[in-house]
Amino acid sequence: MTTVLSRSEIRRLLEGKPPLVEDLVDPEKQLQPNGIDLTLRDIALLQSAGVIAVDNSQRQVSELAPLVFDGLGYIDLVPGIYLVTYNEVVHLPENITALAAPRSSLLRCGVTIETAVWDAGYSGRSQSLMVVYNSQGIRLQRNARIVQLIFFRLTRKTRGYQGKYQGENM
Repeated sequence: MTTVLSRSEIRRLLEGKPPLVEDLVDPEKQLQPNGIDLTLRDIALLQSAGVIAVDNSQRQVSELAPLVFDGLGYIDLVPGIYLVTYNEVVHLPENITALAAPRSSLLRCGVTIETAVWDAGYSGRSQSLMVVYNSQGIRLQRNARIVQLIFFRLTRKTRGYQGKYQGENM
């Protein structure tokens, strides 16, 4: 049976080699009853069209223009879409997968984060799509907690992730 990992199980896996998640900004604040909060490292604007084809050899992701935080570590975003990169590096064993959801405070500000599945066996510093819907924009600080990653134990080990994004941004 698939189960959601508890705080105590996550804490135990954080001590593994490799740890379930590393480069935590503030482990005590980030460790939640059912997951780990991921924090904002970088943010960029998408600058070109992407290409998604039947054959991955033809795939082209959008080019990016990194944005700069101010001297206090803040950035002001107008409505639109952005690619965010997290501080944390995730190392999933072959029997654990993960899904993320935006923190509720972010939603209450009119901002959401779209994510994909973190496949069992994946290792890397992930990215997600941030959508600012609020017509007034949002002000974010570097290292702010923006999503919660929730871990699920699979019924059995699987062949781990073998895709292009293995080891990304490390």
